[in-house]
Amino acid sequence: MLSELFLVPFLTGFCLAIVLPLLGCYLRLRDEWLAALAYSHVAAAGALLALVCALPPVLGGMAAAGLAGAGKRFFARKLAGGASYALLLLGGWAVAVLLAANHPLAERLGHALFDGQLYFSSSEQLGLVAVGSVMAWLALYRLGKYLLLAHVYPDFFRSRSLRAWPTQSGFDLLAALTLALATMSMGVMGAFALVFIPPWLAFRRARNWRTGLWLALAIGLLAYVAAFCLALELDQPFGPVLALLLILVGLVIA
Repeated sequence: MLSELFLVPFLTGFCLAIVLPLLGCYLRLRDEWLAALAYSHVAAAGALLALVCALPPVLGGMAAAGLAGAGKRFFARKLAGGASYALLLLGGWAVAVLLAANHPLAERLGHALFDGQLYFSSSEQLGLVAVGSVMAWLALYRLGKYLLLAHVYPDFFRSRSLRAWPTQSGFDLLAALTLALATMSMGVMGAFALVFIPPWLAFRRARNWRTGLWLALAIGLLAYVAAFCLALELDQPFGPVLALLLILVGLVIA
């Protein structure tokens, strides 16, 4: 049984482990999995910048990722392929490293963001993550049908005289804000591991879309619970343990 000290961090990560694999399936469907890593780095940079400016880091991380998600369509039109995500990733990483190297408080938070120290989650953070996860799940449920139709039948919106940008922009903003929440809790690479590996494995093994969603969710949840207990037992940072465990699972299944 988990002690009360670690119950809040466990529940915080558990909420994210339910949402992130499902979000990752839609990112992989749209061939935008690199966006997850880009949004996480931008959120980390925004959190450190907010800390330096004496503002709440969560507010800075959410704002930075939200701006990146909202501006994604503009940059995608100007830059071919995944160049916009690569530039966001590099820019977020550079700003985060420079802030951490030149400010003592930012250095400590930077280590927590990149190492994935889930155990420092507070009850306030759990409340924010729980509300954000429920809203993200509802938004995915609402947008999912249209995202699938846009992928399978690209002319769907035009044939129905509907505008596609609300669905696309809404999903971009949803992905950015959800990954910002995840980055604030379980770190950059921990969040990316849950977004990338379970959907990758599900796409290789599942026979249909619905089965793929359930398979990605199951892999993500089982890996999260195992990584949390293992990292706690070995007294190690959560993010690297989760990433290594998911890599091992990926090698076995793939």
